[in-house]
Amino acid sequence: MFDIAPTELLLIVIVAVVVIGPKDLPLAMRAVGRWVGKIRKVSNHFRAGLDAMVREAEMAELEKQWQEQNLKIIRDHPADAPPEMEPTGAYPARPMSPAAQAASADASPPADAPMPTEAPAPVSAEARAVPADDAAKPD
Repeated sequence: MFDIAPTELLLIVIVAVVVIGPKDLPLAMRAVGRWVGKIRKVSNHFRAGLDAMVREAEMAELEKQWQEQNLKIIRDHPADAPPEMEPTGAYPARPMSPAAQAASADASPPADAPMPTEAPAPVSAEARAVPADDAAKPD
């Protein structure tokens, strides 16, 4: 930031020792350190304020985009849409022909067919075991 070379820093120290004196130099360095600390605190506080303002502006912009997107979705998919609307919210591409409807009806199970509600019971180890008499008989 300031780009102070080591030789320039040495020159500043020599001038400070000559002007302030070796006795008061530690007090002067403490005072300079306090001022530098205060300046850093103020600059950090200022930077944090700017960052907060930028975040708020970005959030307001994102909220505006979100509101526009929601309005577009509501406009494109009204609540009083016809019942033939697909669950995805899109209308079917084209109506099905009677032959296609009949084919899809044939592929589905009949309405009166019982639907299985439980998984089959597991087979016990004894039922899986082959009796010794059956294992000894040749085929």
